[in-house]
Amino acid sequence: MLTLPQIMLAPNGARRTKDDHAALPVTILEVISAAKYAFDAGAHALHAHVRDAKQMHVLDAGQYRELIAEMARMLPDMPVQITTETAGLYDAAAQRALVEQVMPEGVSVALREMWPVPGADAQASRFYHWAQEAGIAVQHILYSPQDVERLARKVAQGDIPAPVQCLFVLGSYTPPTRGTPAMLHGFLQAFAQLPAGSDWAACAFGENERDCLLAAHAQGGKMRIGFENNLTGADGKPAVDNAAQVRDLVQHLG
Repeated sequence: MLTLPQIMLAPNGARRTKDDHAALPVTILEVISAAKYAFDAGAHALHAHVRDAKQMHVLDAGQYRELIAEMARMLPDMPVQITTETAGLYDAAAQRALVEQVMPEGVSVALREMWPVPGADAQASRFYHWAQEAGIAVQHILYSPQDVERLARKVAQGDIPAPVQCLFVLGSYTPPTRGTPAMLHGFLQAFAQLPAGSDWAACAFGENERDCLLAAHAQGGKMRIGFENNLTGADGKPAVDNAAQVRDLVQHLG
């Protein structure tokens, strides 16, 4: 099972394209190339999205299997985490089907997307327990401290197995909101409600990304970095590529 790496690369995400940045990878070979350069710069694992021929986000099991196989062949020391992000295009059933078809070592799943309706959801609960039994590491994507509190309640009720892996998202796409280190406080207060052995990482939108990740590291968290959340350096200028972002972070970690 994939443990949370110190630095996870998120090179493309679901929404941005080459119109946003020429170095944003969209094909499988481009993702693998970006992963290799980022790995050499100090990243430890890949958070992967795949795209169709029009650069659109897709939950495509065949493409994910191809990506995982090529990563194992070309970059065997860099684990792969796939995503079930819906981007407003897919429902929970499609997310579950993707993971069941791919059987990845790791997957990120937004609680509010997999379990959008308040109350009981036998299918959602079954998925989380099945994934644990199958040895698939689920990282829970959490967009607010309230999401973390809801996760804690689901764990306490036995609906989601413990311990858990979390990703705290600082800032947002819409409305465009830059992440700040101060945003970590509410997430960490809520995280204290989760069982021992749980782990967390942070990602951040905007040019404060590096400062947010350094703050997370200082408080015992892991870090996710890349063009999925931020295309600029700390100076506000466009970043060269994903590897440059990783290299800059590693240098500041000392």
